[in-house]
Amino acid sequence: MLGRLMRAPAALAGALLLTTTATAALTLAAPAQAAPAQADPLPPTAVAMGDSFISGEGAGGYVAVTDQSGVSQGFPGWAADNSNPFFCHRSANASIQVADLPGIAQRVNLACSGAQPADMASASSARPAGRTVAAQIDQLRQVAQTSDVDLVLLGLGSNNSQFTFGGVAAECAGRFVADGYTGWWEVWIHFINWVTGTELNEQACSDADFATGAQIDAARAETTAAVRQVLDVLDEVDADGEHRIVLQDYTNPLPEAYAEQYLEEDGRRDTRDKYRALVDERYAAGCPADVDSLGPAHRFSQNLGTIVGGAAATLQAERPDADITYLDVQHAFDGARLCESPGSPANALATPLRVMDGPSGVHVTSFGPFDKFDIKRVTDTCSDYYQTCQESWHPNVAGHQALGRCLSGAWAAGAPTVRCTRAPDGTISTS
Repeated sequence: MLGRLMRAPAALAGALLLTTTATAALTLAAPAQAAPAQADPLPPTAVAMGDSFISGEGAGGYVAVTDQSGVSQGFPGWAADNSNPFFCHRSANASIQVADLPGIAQRVNLACSGAQPADMASASSARPAGRTVAAQIDQLRQVAQTSDVDLVLLGLGSNNSQFTFGGVAAECAGRFVADGYTGWWEVWIHFINWVTGTELNEQACSDADFATGAQIDAARAETTAAVRQVLDVLDEVDADGEHRIVLQDYTNPLPEAYAEQYLEEDGRRDTRDKYRALVDERYAAGCPADVDSLGPAHRFSQNLGTIVGGAAATLQAERPDADITYLDVQHAFDGARLCESPGSPANALATPLRVMDGPSGVHVTSFGPFDKFDIKRVTDTCSDYYQTCQESWHPNVAGHQALGRCLSGAWAAGAPTVRCTRAPDGTISTS
């Protein structure tokens, strides 16, 4: 029960049989004694479910993850297969861990980086590029055996059968880098999407390159169906029937416009062919993407909001007695996105885009000394070992702290929709 501290005792199985008049008289004379209240044996618990923006991707401090066979998996090394459950990247710094949640005694993170709606009811290993973890609903059932689930923070939608966040991010970054490092005459150098392995063109990403309207509609239907499954299981396993589910959407790591210093370098902008110095500058700052991709990227973020908000609205209408909150965090990083102001990435709430030169564990922070062959090598590393670059463009530690404050506001408000915003002075507020 939300805010509940005590559970009513079980009813007495029967009354005592009085066998003598004296005993009966004594019993009638004694004041009635209420049975002592029992403390709730199950701790009020908050559970995180969903994908990387919930698991804590980008915030470090990743903990061991139990695989679907029950084995705890710690860090397996950067050259390990990306299917290893550790790369769910469940962080001790995730928003579920740092949020102020009065009445909650325990927090459990079941989210997994890369998770898709289908992973709620099925093990993600059943699909391509999945990790070897049990279905998140099955994990939730286990948690409910020893915990009273009062809050579920759920983030779904940015990865689905139609598109994935990592795929579209790598597409747009890869196009910018390829165009900046090669000329139109160097067609024999094939740059590929760092995640999907498909060959890139060198045009700035358009709206359709992120997701089409049909893909957004299909993703919303998938997400709604998956959340419905989570609600069904919560109704089944939560003994007191009182729990809140918070559906959180996504922040965009890039600004609507770059700060002036990131628009031109060595006299060249990204509107022309070959602009290596500008690629180097934006990569070092964490934002290697075309100016012309920023508008489509923000419209894509808004579409992710319609996926999550649409799922919430549908289920709120279906289940008017359910406690469902849509948490809109699209403006939670305003003024603190990558390259939004000078000093990026140190002053941003998102991680910079970073690759490694092989599965070394050391991120390349500058392209400065590289030529086009070096660039192809390091970007191919991300394609071959996605875990080496999967933190890119996710909330960092400070970003997850901001999202934790958003969650605190949603927990306190309990409203159907809660919007979380960041003011110019850095204050995070909800309304």
